[in-house]
Amino acid sequence: MAEENNQNQGGQDVPSTVEQKAPSVAEENAPSIDSPETSNIPTANAPDPASVNAENNPNASKPAAAKKAAEAKPAAAKKEKAPAVEDKPFLDFMQQDYVPALSNAIASEGVRDLTLSFAKQEIPIRGVQLGECWQVIGSWQNGYRQFNLYFPEENIQGKKAFSCNEGKIPSTLESFLIDERKVSLDMLVSRLVYRLNGQKWLGRN
Repeated sequence: MAEENNQNQGGQDVPSTVEQKAPSVAEENAPSIDSPETSNIPTANAPDPASVNAENNPNASKPAAAKKAAEAKPAAAKKEKAPAVEDKPFLDFMQQDYVPALSNAIASEGVRDLTLSFAKQEIPIRGVQLGECWQVIGSWQNGYRQFNLYFPEENIQGKKAFSCNEGKIPSTLESFLIDERKVSLDMLVSRLVYRLNGQKWLGRN
């Protein structure tokens, strides 16, 4: 077979098919000079999305299962705050928290023979019948000094009263912590210790 050449009868070179098409291909795919535009001409520099690790290749496509798992992952749940001891049921709070804390506080003031209890009994006011209610009863010096803290509503945020005596039945019932909007364990302990100290019953008194 005769070898083909790219010359015409006049001896001039005839453009190859590639050379004939190159100008039109370039013109069709050339980016606009007016606005930025991507071209669909393949480039050897872009990594193959299917063959390159997704961690190193931003063009890599994520597997469908991994994508769904990422979308379905719930937001981290907020850590719930532990309930305050004051929110416990009244009897649990008094027996588990208040009475032990009050006992330690009074003992730290120098009282060595303290007897502290929590019971529901008659309110011991001379000449007055007030019925029963829950009380914290504290005494020392063989019972000579005694105080009572009353909770008629069975609620530390409700009404409270106080009485004290030395060797006889008390005659006065005082309001206790009536101006506080929110009563805490520390407040119940510190205010009672303060009241007993005002009676000159603590320390060296």
